[in-house]
Amino acid sequence: MLHLYDTATREVRELALREPGTVSIYLCGPTVYGPPHLGHGRATLVYDVLRRYLEWRGLHVQLVSNITDIDDAIINRANRENRPWKDITTKCESVWFQAMDKLGVARPTDVPHATEYVAEITTMIGQLVDLGRAYVTDDGVYLDVESVEDYGLLVNQRLSDMLEGGGDREVVGAENKRNPADFVLWKLAKPGEPSWPSPWGDGRPGWHSECVVMSLDLLGEGFDLHCGGMDLKFPHHENERAQAVALGKRFANHWMHNGFVVDAEGEKMSKSLGNVANLLDLMDLYDPRAYRMLLLQSHYRGPVSVGQDNIEQSVHALAGLDSFAARTAGVSAAKADADVLAKFCERMDDDLDTPGATAVLFDTVRRANAALDAGDPAAPPLVAAVHQMCIAFGLVLNSGGDVPDDVAAKALALDAARGAKDFATADAIRAELQTAGWTVETTKGGTTVRR
Repeated sequence: MLHLYDTATREVRELALREPGTVSIYLCGPTVYGPPHLGHGRATLVYDVLRRYLEWRGLHVQLVSNITDIDDAIINRANRENRPWKDITTKCESVWFQAMDKLGVARPTDVPHATEYVAEITTMIGQLVDLGRAYVTDDGVYLDVESVEDYGLLVNQRLSDMLEGGGDREVVGAENKRNPADFVLWKLAKPGEPSWPSPWGDGRPGWHSECVVMSLDLLGEGFDLHCGGMDLKFPHHENERAQAVALGKRFANHWMHNGFVVDAEGEKMSKSLGNVANLLDLMDLYDPRAYRMLLLQSHYRGPVSVGQDNIEQSVHALAGLDSFAARTAGVSAAKADADVLAKFCERMDDDLDTPGATAVLFDTVRRANAALDAGDPAAPPLVAAVHQMCIAFGLVLNSGGDVPDDVAAKALALDAARGAKDFATADAIRAELQTAGWTVETTKGGTTVRR
């Protein structure tokens, strides 16, 4: 079974399922006020690979990923551009899903929107107030974090340590707070801002409350896995968890966080530094599959640098896989090599070790090409294993069009002739294929034919 690093326990442990055969996952989605950047792309691709692998293993996956469609950033942009805030969220959400489709990311099972859950969020906040876990001020409602015994679990810090050591963002704030670490659940509206009614006055939910309500509503208590980028670990995920704990609810059983995208110098990409690359720009310059390939060769928990050199290396790796797909388009179907798939699963089950699993993939391509060159009957099972691993990765190969069986057979015969140094026969087969309208490419890995 799959073992993943759990941020809460700080150990690699089995992803224990609440319901056998079904995996319930919550992934924090985008705040739709601008175009997606490389960090967004990394998070969605990491968890798309996880989802596809689980489904490939025969599990049913329910993946919920929200849309934050009301937030200070949205309101600020609307005011700056003198545009309706809904116009911004609608257009940015459309761009988001266009980018995800282009990346080959499968749509979530459910895509709840914050604005659809305001009534439920208000009810939850009222329960926290009634329990004495939250309090009302002149500018909103705040959670009393001192009432949550293990606050700081995800960052392995006690509340007192956070305050003494400077902590992290939002461990400071409004004069109305009882404690600097308390965070807002409901913001009273300022003039001209979008707002909804509540017992405490018109306003809108704080960011940290929406995901608690959505995840528990759609996945239920004790759902299997909560995911997101490392930057969400604190305060967002810790504050989600704190609300659930304060309510006496069982929240996520397992917490998973992917690493940052960094620049060439290893510095974290961020808006404040002005070095966040637009994901759409990357996909305009390169095959969108290249970003998936780059991330597959990097462990999800570590930082990853995205630059011209490693993107082009990924493009080159894809070209090799596409060439293999074209060469093997006519290879008869076979049951995938069981030993290969066992090695692949061993790597994937070890904290989603995609670099190790990718090494298995490329080694199998090499072995399959050698077997094809030699006419070895082991070739079809190896070819099938390559295609199975690509399915598990969500990696779609381009074979350059369907190659009829007789044409694929001639390509194999050309390789066999070359291997026997019968170059006259090889040249004759090549000429026959070219006359029939096929482009014939011969490399050390074998012959590829394309229309």
